[in-house]
Amino acid sequence: MAEKKKFYITTAIAYTSRKPHIGNAYDIVLADMIARYKRMMGFDVYLMTGSDEHGQKIEEYAKAANITPKEYVDKVSGEIRAVWDSLNTGYDKFIRTTDGYHEKVIQKIFKKLYEQGDIYKGCYEGKYCVPCESFFTASQLADGKCPDCGREVVDAKEEAYFLKLSKYQDRLLEYYEQNPDFIKPESRKNEMINNFLKPGLSDLCVSRSSFKWGIPVPFDDNHVIYVWLDALSNYITGIGYDPDGSSEQFKKLWPADLHVIGKDIVRFHTIYWPIILMALGLPLPKQVLGHPWLLVGEDKMSKSRGNVIYADEMAGRFGADAVRYYLLSEMPFTQDGTITYESFIAKYNADLANTLGNLVNRSVTMAGKYFGGRVKYGKISSEFDKELIASAENTVAEYYKYMDIYHNADACGAVMNFAKRCNKYIDETAPWVLAKDENRRAELENVIYNLLESIRIISAMLSPVIPDSAKAISQQLCCGDTTLSFGAVSEYSVGSPTPLFARLDAEKVLAEMEKKTGKPEEAPKAQKNIISIAQIGIEDFAKIELKAAKILKCETVPKSNKLLKLTLDDGSGDERTVASGIAKYYTPEELVGHTVAVVSNLKPATLCGIVSNGMILAADCAEDDVRVLFIDNIPAGSKIR
Repeated sequence: MAEKKKFYITTAIAYTSRKPHIGNAYDIVLADMIARYKRMMGFDVYLMTGSDEHGQKIEEYAKAANITPKEYVDKVSGEIRAVWDSLNTGYDKFIRTTDGYHEKVIQKIFKKLYEQGDIYKGCYEGKYCVPCESFFTASQLADGKCPDCGREVVDAKEEAYFLKLSKYQDRLLEYYEQNPDFIKPESRKNEMINNFLKPGLSDLCVSRSSFKWGIPVPFDDNHVIYVWLDALSNYITGIGYDPDGSSEQFKKLWPADLHVIGKDIVRFHTIYWPIILMALGLPLPKQVLGHPWLLVGEDKMSKSRGNVIYADEMAGRFGADAVRYYLLSEMPFTQDGTITYESFIAKYNADLANTLGNLVNRSVTMAGKYFGGRVKYGKISSEFDKELIASAENTVAEYYKYMDIYHNADACGAVMNFAKRCNKYIDETAPWVLAKDENRRAELENVIYNLLESIRIISAMLSPVIPDSAKAISQQLCCGDTTLSFGAVSEYSVGSPTPLFARLDAEKVLAEMEKKTGKPEEAPKAQKNIISIAQIGIEDFAKIELKAAKILKCETVPKSNKLLKLTLDDGSGDERTVASGIAKYYTPEELVGHTVAVVSNLKPATLCGIVSNGMILAADCAEDDVRVLFIDNIPAGSKIR
């Protein structure tokens, strides 16, 4: 028997500052889904997750709570594991950066890099973000604030050890070129190249002397090893790496096949981490997947905003599979996803209760009612049968295509569309009518078989997403075959129908949730002021020329976190260049091909070396949210009046 191909997958380890909210939990749910799918495909999978437990922020929280940092992280790490477990995630290893073996190996790594000249002692002076535990130069700030989280930064000056990132910059760029799938989505790679590698890397601070909660530098008691060298190296220490001699497990599993992380820490995993590995002489990970964020409505989750949703509480109320399905079916591949209790309930009722649950219950019930539960494959094949089988085959092909590239929302959508097609098939074939005609009994049996076989395939495809529910479906079918081909099972002997997902009364559930959690206070609404700025006459407005323009190309602007450079077709025959401050809200790939409204007679302005001829129209929809006005149904060059 051939040895299974290994697949080593990791999540970002969760920071032990607070109990993780549902957005933080997306990492582990996504990784668990991928791990289950890979096992289904025959891989020998190893999934590792864990908790990141050192740093200045932890020290401050522990002091405020009047307990030791270790006591603090013990509590929060336990909460993280409890949340992961509540979502039915089957990780193989949970590493803590306070584990003794990890701390010892981190000290060896630091010493090795120091002795070979990749780490040196110096002095840091610049800007520091306490929540992100990150240093920045003035040019890296966004409006004077942290470019990652948008919070205020503080001046910092202290003695520190540095890792020579610049030494490996060209080699890293070469790796990007030779491994085009290293960073996904593609827009994340472009961001790393244009915003960090092309402008030139500054050496990375890898120690701190202003606090004590960290792994001590082995040869300098005044310093602790800084969070990123400590935290990132968990991916190798957790499977047995040691500079003095690594374990057989490490030799088997490394390099990692996939790191699953949030988009906010792509830089650390695709610049700092590869360079650390290069300095250690180790192979680089095969791929890094930087997924988008899950927002509550249009906002990031924040305790101060009162909009935090916890995954374990959701799972306790609605079931782990319902939470998993929402996360995996609603999160786009490149854009941020969103969750509210209202949208969750609507999705639950539409997909799980109505489409899937109803299909299984109706089909198993009819199998029992008309054939005592025993149904065989028949020979009669109507046009409806042929269409259903073709739909099944097309869905399986789509499922493989999307799951192999981690487009989980598209995969879920394809499967649920097939379930809807099955419900339509019931209406088309009308089994209750066939049952009244004894001469059409073979036709009826074929219809019921087609439904049961379709449900079996649906269950198999959804097993990485909703594993418990998929198992419950298999139990009702009395069949555990997960072959994704129609006709693989020739006979069924089904059990009793058992409802999978009870439909939720939205009004009742929302009232219960509000009573339990309390409704966050709404921000006071500003009084309406229709005439908020000076009025203009029609003659002033007539001076403005608005035209429809199609975006032909779009690229990021080096040394600018705000600007995108757009190349437009405005129907004039010449391309128009516009610089727009929307880089925070859109990636270039999300804009190319769309048609926008542009102020075409605006006086040219030079922004970051780009001569901008015009301005595209966008709307401030909410705090920190800007939406471009797309007018894709209007031909380029059309005047807007």
